[in-house]
Amino acid sequence: MDPDADPAAVARTIVLRQLTGSAKSRLQLADKLTERNVPKDVADAVLDRFEEVHLVDDAEFARMWVRSRAQTRSLTRSALRRELTQKGISGDCAEQALEQLSDDDEHRSAAALVRRKLRPQMALGGRGERDKYVRRLVAMLARKGYAPGLAFGIVTAEIDAYLEQLQES
Repeated sequence: MDPDADPAAVARTIVLRQLTGSAKSRLQLADKLTERNVPKDVADAVLDRFEEVHLVDDAEFARMWVRSRAQTRSLTRSALRRELTQKGISGDCAEQALEQLSDDDEHRSAAALVRRKLRPQMALGGRGERDKYVRRLVAMLARKGYAPGLAFGIVTAEIDAYLEQLQES
């Protein structure tokens, strides 16, 4: 930060620039201001003002984050909860945002993700090839936060349906 610059003006500029790219949580913005050596009391005052005028809203950020990440990444509520915590959103605010997703939503999302990964070669290689696909698909779902039992159930059901569809055609 330029020693002659007004710290509040610098902080406002940094926050506005950060918000231009995408919504950010208060913690993310505070971290950015700390990186740029903005004094904490100035950063707090600027962020408080941005919250007053609703340009920084952690609850709205959390709702948008959950919607977006659930759709684009097929993440579970537990994985999204971890991401929100990393962004400084926890407690009631995070839980309210996560209420947008139901167990059925997670199940449908996982099943759709598995269906996108299924390939005809799986049916040609016999039991060994199927087992390899099952392991890979269960591992993929586990990385997205799905419990192993649920992931295995979804994967086997989707593979069975896929193989049945291949036999019918």
